[in-house]
Amino acid sequence: MTEHPRRTPEGKTPDLDALQRRLAAFAAERDWQPFHTPKNLASALSVEASELLEIFQWLTPEQSARVMETPETAGRVEDEVADVLAYLLQFCDVLGIDVLAALSAKIDRNERRFPALGRVAGEGGGEDVGHSPE
Repeated sequence: MTEHPRRTPEGKTPDLDALQRRLAAFAAERDWQPFHTPKNLASALSVEASELLEIFQWLTPEQSARVMETPETAGRVEDEVADVLAYLLQFCDVLGIDVLAALSAKIDRNERRFPALGRVAGEGGGEDVGHSPE
């Protein structure tokens, strides 16, 4: 995975908690909280994920790997990724989910469920299978 650090205009890397606070303030300043129910945010998250998928819909695997080479397409991908993350963070905020703790716990479960290749079956609580964890 290639690292592409993004910085604020002040030259700092954005902090997840600070971004979550900015999103909450943005919604509050517009009186959008009544609309930010878990159902609505989950729906919006799904729509934005679909908009990201739409960019890749008819591309070959090779074309999809090069999608960031074209500035216009790269900008579209970044915008949709930002929309997906924004709705996910808002969803987690409304439900009181610590997104990083939830991700860490899920990785822990997947490591037990899907041990690294070459590990003995049964060791670590899972078996080697040919599909990705959900």
